[in-house]
Amino acid sequence: MKYHDDAWGAQLLAQYKSRNQDKTFEIIEREDGYIAAGSSPGYYFWNYSRWSPMERRAIVYAQGRVLDVGCGAGRHSLYLQNRGFDVTGIDNSPGAIRVCKLRGLKKVKVLPVEHIEKFSLNSFDTVLMLGNNFGLFGNPRRAKVLLKKMYKITSPKAKIIVENRNPYKTNDSAHLQYHKLNKRRGRMPGQIRMRVRFDKLISGWFDYLFVSPQEMQQILKGSGWRVKKLIVSGGAEYFSIIVKS
Repeated sequence: MKYHDDAWGAQLLAQYKSRNQDKTFEIIEREDGYIAAGSSPGYYFWNYSRWSPMERRAIVYAQGRVLDVGCGAGRHSLYLQNRGFDVTGIDNSPGAIRVCKLRGLKKVKVLPVEHIEKFSLNSFDTVLMLGNNFGLFGNPRRAKVLLKKMYKITSPKAKIIVENRNPYKTNDSAHLQYHKLNKRRGRMPGQIRMRVRFDKLISGWFDYLFVSPQEMQQILKGSGWRVKKLIVSGGAEYFSIIVKS
């Protein structure tokens, strides 16, 4: 991704430079024309005190050398780095990586998740996919490929800590209609084709995957990974602690 289409990175840079991290946010456009604001303004910069109780519970499972996939503005990486962890952050957004460096993250690089095989075998003990970043897998087939890559670059007792949203926990007619459209096309109901807008910048289209806990377990079958623990509430958001089978 280059700066001219890095809408999300530009939004993070704008937040960082203005220091007003509660007003600037991106616009999410879905392929069917549905448009919505992205995460809560300033969300990507929130410190630990503003994290949800479930998020705090999940981060406790981090151990050893950590790879933060889709690190954004670095809020999880910086928290762990400040606690003495050896953390590497990666993101496909040059703007996001620039923000991480400005904020003091020591080990960070522009690298899409599909190229994590560039890391050596046994490089990490924990992989973070927080901020709904299980969605970066895009679709089930791609997820299985990337999970096998993660298996190779992690230690025998490694964990993946993921956050996702259950797409079925909605009554919104626009989302339910989109689920039906996906089923007709042979896609998972929570498989979203979307792009990000900020100011005059527009990203390319990309797939993002929302699954139920049951669907997540199906995707993990045969990958060498399994769900050890679910952290759930009454809402759509949930966390999974995934370990090697």
